[in-house]
Amino acid sequence: MMGILRRLLVGLRRQFRRLGLRVALYAALAVAVALAGALIAPVMPAAFTGLIKPEAVMPVLDILASSMLAVSTFSLGVMVSAQNGASDRATPRIHRLMLADRTTQSVLAAFVGAFVYALTAILMFRTGLYPDEVAVLVMGVTIAVVVLVVVAMLRWIEHLSWLGSLDESMRIATEDARTSLANHARQPALRAVPLTDDVVLPGSVTPVPARDSGYVQFIDVAAIEACLPGVSRAYVTRAPGRHVLAGQPLALVSGQIGDAALRGIADCFVTGQIRTSEQDPEFGIMTLSETASRALSPGVNDPGTAIEAIERLQTLLWDYARDDAPAKPPRATRVFLPVPGADRLIEAAFGAIARDGAGVIEVAMELRRALLTLAQSPNVAINEAARALSDHALDHAEAALVLETEKERLRSVGKKTDA
Repeated sequence: MMGILRRLLVGLRRQFRRLGLRVALYAALAVAVALAGALIAPVMPAAFTGLIKPEAVMPVLDILASSMLAVSTFSLGVMVSAQNGASDRATPRIHRLMLADRTTQSVLAAFVGAFVYALTAILMFRTGLYPDEVAVLVMGVTIAVVVLVVVAMLRWIEHLSWLGSLDESMRIATEDARTSLANHARQPALRAVPLTDDVVLPGSVTPVPARDSGYVQFIDVAAIEACLPGVSRAYVTRAPGRHVLAGQPLALVSGQIGDAALRGIADCFVTGQIRTSEQDPEFGIMTLSETASRALSPGVNDPGTAIEAIERLQTLLWDYARDDAPAKPPRATRVFLPVPGADRLIEAAFGAIARDGAGVIEVAMELRRALLTLAQSPNVAINEAARALSDHALDHAEAALVLETEKERLRSVGKKTDA
C-alpha cells in the first residue's frame, strides 16, 4: 500500500509540473468563485447589495474577458518561441526542464483563470442565474482578479527579459543538476544496498522482464522489497537513466518467486520515452555538457559558452565532492541497486567537451584546469576520475592542435607557473 501511495505521489508531482494541469486548476477555481456568488447573494445584507448594479460590472467583465483571451494567446506563443529558441541555442533536452518553469506556469494560469472567471460571470448574468444583488460581490472579486492579473503581468515582463536566453537555459540546467547531485549524495542507491563488484549474485535467479521499452525514470526500492517473499533478494540491473527494451530484465530475483510477485516488482519501475532527473544524477550535467558541445559546433563557434559550461560543471562536481553530509543508511536491505560511479559523472560532464573542444586552445586549457582542480577535491573517487579524464583530454588536444606552442601551453596547465 505504501509503495502504491509513493508512486501515486510521484505521478501527481509530475502532473503538477505540467502546464496544462495548473491552468486547469486555476480555471476550475475561477468557475467555483463565479458560481459561489449565486449561493452567497441570499445571505448578504440589503444595504450592501444595493451599492453596485449589474450595469456597472458588465463592462469590466467584458474588457477582462476579451483582453485576457488575447494576452493568454500571445503569452503562449511567446513561451513556445522562447523554448524553441532555447532548444536551438543550448540543447533539445533543455526544453524538458523549461516546461516545468513555475513562473511561466503561474503567469499563464493567472491569465487563463481570469479569462475563464470573467466569461463564466458574464454567462451567469446573461442567463439570469445571477440576481442583481450579487453584482457588488462580483465587482469585489473582479477587482481582486484584476490585481492578480496586474501582478502576473509584472512578473511576466520581468521573466520575459530572461526567458529563452542562453544564460537562463544554463541556469535552469545548473539548478536541476545541483538538486539531482545533492539527492544522489544523500541516497546514492536510493536507500537500497549499493550493487558493487564485491556483491556475488546467486547461481539461480529469476529475471523481472520490462513491460515496455524506454528509459527507467523512477524505482521504488521499498516497494520492491515488500514484494520479495521470504529471504529472496532483488538485484536491479537497470538503474534510473538506463534504457531498457521490452522483455529485457529490470532486475534479477533470487529464491522461489511467483508470477504475481514478479508483476508487482515490475510495477515498481516507472519507464518512459525520455530521461528525467528525479533519480538520474547524470541527466542534468549531460544537459550542460551538450550545451557546450553545441556551442563548439562549426555552425555556432562560441567557445565562450563552452568555457562557461565547463566552469558551471566544475562548480557542481566540486560541491558534490565536498558534500560531507552522511549518506542515509539503506532502508531496503534486500534490494541491491547499481550506483553511478565518479567516473560516470566526470565522463558525462566533460567527455564530449574533451572531444569537441580539443582543437580550441582556450577551451582545452579551461577543461584541463577544471579537471586538475577536481583532481584535488576531498573525494578520492572524483580525484581519480578527473585525473584520468584530464590525461585523456590532453591526448585529444595534442592530436587536434596544430601549433607546437599551443601544445606546450596546454601541457603547462597545472604547473606552478600557470596563471
